[in-house]
Amino acid sequence: MKKVLILGGTGDAVKLADQLVNIPEIEVISSLAGRTKKPSALVGQFRIGGFGGIEGLAKYLQENAIDFLIDATHPCAGQITINGAIASQIAQIPHLMLVRPQWEKLSGDNWIEVETVEASAQAIPDVIKRIFITSGRQQLEPFLQRSQTYPDTWYLMRSIDPPDIELPNSQVLLDRGPFSLEQERELLREFQIEAIVSKNSGGAATYAKVAAARELGIPIVMVQRPAMPEGDKVTSIEEAIAWLNSR
Repeated sequence: MKKVLILGGTGDAVKLADQLVNIPEIEVISSLAGRTKKPSALVGQFRIGGFGGIEGLAKYLQENAIDFLIDATHPCAGQITINGAIASQIAQIPHLMLVRPQWEKLSGDNWIEVETVEASAQAIPDVIKRIFITSGRQQLEPFLQRSQTYPDTWYLMRSIDPPDIELPNSQVLLDRGPFSLEQERELLREFQIEAIVSKNSGGAATYAKVAAARELGIPIVMVQRPAMPEGDKVTSIEEAIAWLNSR
């Protein structure tokens, strides 16, 4: 038996675990940070909570005799991806990053590209008064600060769980993708959205908002992905399984 630890938190991680549990020679353990209170249903073994940084993750890998580490976290997660790359080197085990392709700007897209969520709040044009935030419930502090400067701005926030911060003059939608183009088009029109804040997550589950914004001429403040460490990378579950089989 070979033990595979999947750093999860995405639909891709769930689908990967679902396929790996059917391989008799593999024991699958999925790890979630615990930020989502209602995670997608998991198969196989799983753990919830942080590791305590690089040293904690390396210790876990060694003490639990993990043979392979697959990072299938959100492509904008940043720190856990760096931790995984370094911890796997310390534990001397193979390490793979499953990274879905990012969205590419198409003709008709109006993107304001920024490096961080903090920068996204600052990049929204002053004339914009109705903003749709889809960049995550745990990074609302920059918009709370912005609301003090522009108190007449209204915010629509969508997330799986209730946000940590309550924005004044706002509404929260609790929902989980995938979302259809028709759904997103109707939502943008119903709430008279003038700008969207999004991370460049990639994948199909939430791309409809990008297509709907293109159709309606709505700008998107697009937070770019952080730089990723060197190492083996694949873009699909099939490639991840092939990587495991090759080893």
